[in-house]
Amino acid sequence: MESERQEILRERYGLVTERIREIPGERLGDEELEAYFSFCAGFLMMIDETVGFLAGGGLETAPLGELERRNRALYEDILPEHYEESYGNPAVAVRRLGEELGRPLCFLYAELRSLIGFVYEGRLGELVIRMELFAEIYGAFSHAAGEGEALPSGAQVGRMLYWFVSDYSEVAAERRVREQVCADNCFAVDRIQNSDLSDERYLYSYGEYVSRNEVETARFMAGLPQETILTMAGAYTEGYRMGFEVTGKDLSKKRTVGLYYKLGFERMMRQSIENFAKMGLRPVAARTAASVLDSGGGFRGGDPNRQFGYDHKDDYALFLDRNYVNRRLEVTRTAYEAYKEQAAVYGGPAAVDTFGEKEFSPAIKQEALKLSDEQNRLWVEYWSKMRELQSEYIPSEERSFTVIAFPVPEIGSVFRELFQETIRINTLDYMLYRKVQQTLIDALDKADCCEIRGMDGNRTALRVNLYKLADPRRETIFENCVADVNIPVGEVFTSPVLQGTEGVLHVKRVFLNGLEYRNLAITFRDGMISDYSCDNFDRNFIFENILGRHESLPLGEFAIGTNTTAYVAARRLGVEARLPVLIAEKMGPHFAVGDTCYSHAEEVRVYNPDGKEIVARDNEVSLLRRRDPARAYFNCHTDITIPYDELGELTAVGKDGSRTVIIRKGRFALPGCEELNRAFGEEG
Repeated sequence: MESERQEILRERYGLVTERIREIPGERLGDEELEAYFSFCAGFLMMIDETVGFLAGGGLETAPLGELERRNRALYEDILPEHYEESYGNPAVAVRRLGEELGRPLCFLYAELRSLIGFVYEGRLGELVIRMELFAEIYGAFSHAAGEGEALPSGAQVGRMLYWFVSDYSEVAAERRVREQVCADNCFAVDRIQNSDLSDERYLYSYGEYVSRNEVETARFMAGLPQETILTMAGAYTEGYRMGFEVTGKDLSKKRTVGLYYKLGFERMMRQSIENFAKMGLRPVAARTAASVLDSGGGFRGGDPNRQFGYDHKDDYALFLDRNYVNRRLEVTRTAYEAYKEQAAVYGGPAAVDTFGEKEFSPAIKQEALKLSDEQNRLWVEYWSKMRELQSEYIPSEERSFTVIAFPVPEIGSVFRELFQETIRINTLDYMLYRKVQQTLIDALDKADCCEIRGMDGNRTALRVNLYKLADPRRETIFENCVADVNIPVGEVFTSPVLQGTEGVLHVKRVFLNGLEYRNLAITFRDGMISDYSCDNFDRNFIFENILGRHESLPLGEFAIGTNTTAYVAARRLGVEARLPVLIAEKMGPHFAVGDTCYSHAEEVRVYNPDGKEIVARDNEVSLLRRRDPARAYFNCHTDITIPYDELGELTAVGKDGSRTVIIRKGRFALPGCEELNRAFGEEG
């Protein structure tokens, strides 16, 4: 049966590529449209040529320079230096093809670009359906031109795209769920385990864009002593194991772990696979989604142009409606049902993140597709229901995760020193931090609320209401977080009480999801965002990128970061503004807008090392899950940190009005926390 299917696909592939090869030179009576379709056909012929190159063993025999040339050619059109003439740029597409056709044809070209990854994985079916879509749309223009009829409208092209995403959503959902929970025949794991990692040619076997970062990272990793690799992999995999242990979840029930990593880190990943095997876990690794039919992360290469990704983030606007949402949910449920046994033993993701890439400030283009207000509501609803669906097959109370981060060479001349510092930070003595953080928690458990004030231009003036303990001998408000799910060590956190949480959170400069916000100010009223602004983005941008398209979000987390070692190292090397949230959140008090840290797992009882149960797992919004789950979760969680040098005072206030200063002028003032100030060169 499978051999017959492959034979049919090969026949379809031969027919569609033969037709596409004829397109350049044909006439439609519109020079701009002719140029567009000829260009896209040329790209698809490059894909076809790559099919032949791979089938002929080119990856094994071609010299490095040839692999580099091919990789660049596949991505060259959307690189920043060419993007202002690219059909992948909505502004260019609209300028050349008109307001009506520019947007859907720009989307079509962006979708065709997802073929690069599929061709390297040998997924002929994925090539066929997208090439046939292109041929179908071109055929509609060609037929109309030949008959002397009006060329298809943008609405007609949109309908063809709609039926493409609807018709093939079932196939895509089945493939995506299988990739994410099934360990057999994993493309990326094969690359990790079977490549010669001393030969950087392996980087070009993925089909991902290979930039200077990936090449130099691989070279750097190849030169590290095995002891260092063992340390890096050990911190990563042990953090994953501890994530299960500290939350009382049974790791022995799990059989697979999801690998999320960037090209260049394969040597560490190979050792990590060995470590996970000792825990009884096999790795799975999907490709970070490139097609509109897919979603989710996994392994990834370099980003050829972040503006391209930003321009296409709302491409769903072409077809997002109630029917499509229902269709996607239906086919995803069918896919999970087909793989429910594998999903039940999936332990969750283990991610290796990176930082240090060049700063990016997106250009906001009117020509790019945008979701309407109704589509915004549908999109929020869709992801809420998708999260519920996933939790049905991969229960939140049974899975965990871990995240660790390392710099990339693009950060500059400090790369090597920073890499070593990051390893040191990721492997700090968690027992020391656990003891000091317990001192913080003991003081905070006596508080009714906390007051936070900024200094030196930071306008923060915030009162955070805290959970009220019924039995302080057995219960605690804050979690003592060491190096488990979020590496490195260094924070205590809680879910604050929303009612009575009031004031302004302000940071002079912060990077969130790789975007820099200057003078970001968020106002809370009874724990919900009531206003927001920043100097370099308008309100709509903040609505989309921080509020996740929600009208408001709760203050889902209040935490105090304690990793002063990371803070001092970052300032000494001048990279504090380029650190990921994963590390930055440990470098001062931070506040997360969105869901709590216990989202979808509030019923799971968790305990601190001292044996006390962490009871502040809910807030007034998350409690709505018991009668209206759709209103209880926002499926976003964004941490915003006030750095120590902007923090005037953080004070725990008792019910009787007593005040216990935790931090004053950026230094820990609570007795028993003197160790945290040593990184600043102070004794107390």
